[in-house]
Amino acid sequence: MPTGIVLLDKPAGLSSNAALQRVRRLYGAAKAGHAGSLDPLATGMLPICLDEATKIAGEMLSSRKRYRFAIALGERTATGDAEGEVIERSTVPELEPRGIEAVLAGFLGPGLQIPPMYSALKRDGRPLYALARAGVTVEREARPVELFELTLEGLEARRLELATVCSKGTYVRVLAEDIARALGTCGHVAMLRREWVAPFEREPMHTLEALERAAQAGEAPGPLPADAPLGHLPAVRLDAARAERIRHGQAVPHEAVVTGMVRLYDAQQRFMGLGASAPGEVRPRRLFAEVQAQPS
Repeated sequence: MPTGIVLLDKPAGLSSNAALQRVRRLYGAAKAGHAGSLDPLATGMLPICLDEATKIAGEMLSSRKRYRFAIALGERTATGDAEGEVIERSTVPELEPRGIEAVLAGFLGPGLQIPPMYSALKRDGRPLYALARAGVTVEREARPVELFELTLEGLEARRLELATVCSKGTYVRVLAEDIARALGTCGHVAMLRREWVAPFEREPMHTLEALERAAQAGEAPGPLPADAPLGHLPAVRLDAARAERIRHGQAVPHEAVVTGMVRLYDAQQRFMGLGASAPGEVRPRRLFAEVQAQPS
């Protein structure tokens, strides 16, 4: 089974799900899931979990992400990006780097953000984007987000290029609109690229074209181990007897002193999946159907 994680460099014009399905077929995986979708216009890192690795995708959704994006100033669109109809126009004041950087500093740290109508969030079982396309607008509750970095990378008369490191749940389209408004105009995202998802800051990405060529040659790169993004979780190593009990859904005694999610390994140091620890014991939570050997 091709259990593991593929770091795809998603191309523009393709939905995250369409990209995921192409990678799934290339690897012959029975199932696949991604850790955080990208809009069709966006490019960049899309971690795709294959087969048993889909059980740990949720752990990556809370990771920090770095984006590079451009704001086209003077026009706001219905979708917040270049694909939507222009619904507002405004003059663009004369901008200079020092003033822009002062405005950007005000966005750093924790804050609240109202998700856009054009998003995959659901209301009564229907995605918000479906409601938006039908001309329906509903109230959305503000959600906590955090910006750890926000820097000016380029400046033209009607265009800004920025980079941000942000928490989960951050909508760059909303951020772009808010920044434009704070600069005294309106705007929309003209370009969006996700440069990394933690902890894969230094891992290379693969384009679809490269993966397809490699697959045709029988040389598709092996996926990253399923436990690669889980280094922030404590590791619990079990002897053969306790590993067998865990596989049968039983709690086992353990000298763990932490409380929370842990990585489970058997006596051969093979990754078994996720468990939950409390003082004195460990319980299974999301186990792999097959254990995965650690890379040598």
